[in-house]
Amino acid sequence: MVETTSHTATVRLPGSKSVTARALFLAALADGTSRLITPLEAADTVAFADGLSTLGFPVDRGGDVWSITGNPTGPPAETAVVWCHDSGTAARFLPALVSLGAGDFVIDASEQMRARPMGPLLRALGSLGVRVHAANGDRIPLRIDADGVEGGVVQVDAGASSQYLSALCLMAPGTRNGLTIEVLDEVSVPYVELTLAMMREFGVTATRQGSRITIGPGTYQARDYVIEPDASTASYFFAAAAVTGNTVTVLGLGRNSRQGDLRFATEVLSAMGCEVTVDDDRTTVTGPTHLRSPGEVVMRDISDTMMTLAAIAPYADGPVRITDVGNCRIKESDRIDAMASALDACGITVHTGADWLEITPGRPHSALVQTRADHRIAMSMSVLGIRTAGIRFDDADCVGKTFPGFHQELAGLQEAWQRG
Repeated sequence: MVETTSHTATVRLPGSKSVTARALFLAALADGTSRLITPLEAADTVAFADGLSTLGFPVDRGGDVWSITGNPTGPPAETAVVWCHDSGTAARFLPALVSLGAGDFVIDASEQMRARPMGPLLRALGSLGVRVHAANGDRIPLRIDADGVEGGVVQVDAGASSQYLSALCLMAPGTRNGLTIEVLDEVSVPYVELTLAMMREFGVTATRQGSRITIGPGTYQARDYVIEPDASTASYFFAAAAVTGNTVTVLGLGRNSRQGDLRFATEVLSAMGCEVTVDDDRTTVTGPTHLRSPGEVVMRDISDTMMTLAAIAPYADGPVRITDVGNCRIKESDRIDAMASALDACGITVHTGADWLEITPGRPHSALVQTRADHRIAMSMSVLGIRTAGIRFDDADCVGKTFPGFHQELAGLQEAWQRG
């Protein structure tokens, strides 16, 4: 393993995709005009904001502040065709939003998004009386004949995606009687907790007892809302420090963050020998001289960082086994297979199963990585490329989905370490 001398750098990363999307939904149903401060401006969030505009909500995307004038009764438009591009969040959240309105709506998206199942959400909406017509049974495009939602008790299986559950929670106050949601299965629990916390910040009551979530009817209140940096994106910069023995501080992401993916630093990288310090408004990671294997890591709740761990696993001192990430097979790509193929192209041995992968340490070599148009494959393998010359991508620009300036920012981090 290459020994390194620690240098220090500080970065300020774009806003959280997850927080931005939820804030857009909440602002759209709020009474008044909300201002989202430092939102993420990337393909996914712009698709969501443009979708709101198509639905008749006044949206002003002005630099670091986006203004949205809400309508507590749902979309002002009586008919609309909403194009979600590649945004899974928009494609899962907007059907719930338009169900609260009155009119005929179509939700459509790219071929990549059309291939992703929507069954659990569509069944839940259907049980609430929402008239949804889906392509091939459980896929978009969707045609929704909306006439408001009465509410009541609804069951949802969120074992494949927490977004199904978050969508129901977000729409609940706009129903006539509120919702009692019985959760049959669930992944990525921190994302649902983030949803409920943000709903409370916008002025509604949401309670959870075990597998039951209760949300009464009510009205979100418009407000100014600051979007914190994206913890999933931060994982790549923390991982860069881990594999180089350097120090990075991410500003704006501290102990008050509700994003579960910060656990990648505090739990996973700590177990690999990194020094991790979480302050009120920042998190700092210093990599070790030799990266330890954490052994088996259960990543069900932080599966968006699975690829980050897989990308640095070749540099550990023993095999790394990542488990309980079956939901990663139905993301933008089959991420288990995509990471296994990418690492294999670099000469690293990877074994996989239905919901796990195990990476054997080795010396990666240069390769052309097939990103499968998945931003997280490109970002993760870019971290591997810090220690391995000649890593190239078939579609380097796919990072624009969540972080258009990613490659420049990562290169700037390395330059800062070199100067230090």
